[in-house]
Amino acid sequence: MDDRTTRPRPHEDASARSHMAIAGRQNKGAPPVVIAQLGQSLDGRIATPSGESKYINGPHALDHLHALRASVDAVVVGVGTICADDPLLTVRRVAGRHPARVVIDPTGRADPAARCFRNDGTRRIVLRRTGVDAPVADGVEVAALDGDGPFAPAAVVAALAARGLARILVEGGPSTLSAFMEADLVDTLHVFVSPVILGAGRIGLSRKACDTLAQALRPTAHVQLFADGDVLFQCDLRRAAPAASGAPDEREAQLSDEHPGQSSSLRVAG
Repeated sequence: MDDRTTRPRPHEDASARSHMAIAGRQNKGAPPVVIAQLGQSLDGRIATPSGESKYINGPHALDHLHALRASVDAVVVGVGTICADDPLLTVRRVAGRHPARVVIDPTGRADPAARCFRNDGTRRIVLRRTGVDAPVADGVEVAALDGDGPFAPAAVVAALAARGLARILVEGGPSTLSAFMEADLVDTLHVFVSPVILGAGRIGLSRKACDTLAQALRPTAHVQLFADGDVLFQCDLRRAAPAASGAPDEREAQLSDEHPGQSSSLRVAG
């Protein structure tokens, strides 16, 4: 989720301010903080089958994304996102500093002329396999990681932490974000859901299937509705949601006793 405008605008989103405060309290020597961000349709798609994704979410989602960027040390994307979207990965819509721009590019596929590599005074880092000798733009740091397959998310976080980047925002693409989720490295997940149904297209987040609902992730979540209909779910993956007391039928019976006129509509809704 990105745009091609330069339109600074103050952003007063309470959830973003809350995250900034948490990130700012991180003690020296503490484990890195990892945030993940995702924007999707009502049916869980981040792009149409043809790859079109601008713009599933509205301007409030972009404001929030840029506020998140301004609160971290580094924004991380996979090379697929660079090739497909050529994002700037800057802070333009809110007041704040640009984070370091980090591209996970094991085989050196990224175009050195990609917009995220522009020399604007912001730190730029490429993570690639040891021995890969592909050109990079002037001033771009190259961090070499061992291994033949996809980089382990823990190795990515360790490499960035070793370079003084302790607050990390993972933006995408879906494979990168899902890998960090599967590795249990994401502390907070921000998901913007827009009231649009695509019917088909790319799924934004995947993880190993659950055999039972008891195995599903149920994080504590704060929900915010925006004027354009977008809904933000800010999920604390380190805190499980409080367990609901009573089975659904028991809760419906209790609600029916408290509000007799609502019982039939609840039964219809399921």
